[in-house]
Amino acid sequence: MSARRSLVWLGLTPEPEQELPAAVAALRSPAAGRPPSALVAAERHRVERLVLRGTQRGWLRYLREVTDLVVRAAGSRTADPKAALLAGEVVLDHHRMLIGLPGAGYDRTALQRHELERALARLREHPEPALVGPSEPWSTI
Repeated sequence: MSARRSLVWLGLTPEPEQELPAAVAALRSPAAGRPPSALVAAERHRVERLVLRGTQRGWLRYLREVTDLVVRAAGSRTADPKAALLAGEVVLDHHRMLIGLPGAGYDRTALQRHELERALARLREHPEPALVGPSEPWSTI
């Protein structure tokens, strides 16, 4: 067995690294509105650590978490729909590109692709942010 780890997964696309930290922080944030900068920084650090020191398997586990956040947001009246749409589209595009890589990544993400397609369809049907209170509009990232 080779001690070298495969790095081919790193060449797919830079969008997840660039787009996901702020969107995921917004989806993880307990309060409506712009997520705290510390939460965005922590998410950015996590993604950076996964890319620099992680494996494809660890990266796909992270994207599974993001998929779960998007699916939950699609069924929620209080989640940030713009952040959910952005995160969902980025992960779905990533997972579709896995077809061009060796290994079982594409097959392992088949259920996630299906879940994301359904969640994105729901989010696109109702793109308006929900109301937090009786007259207070919900701000988005």
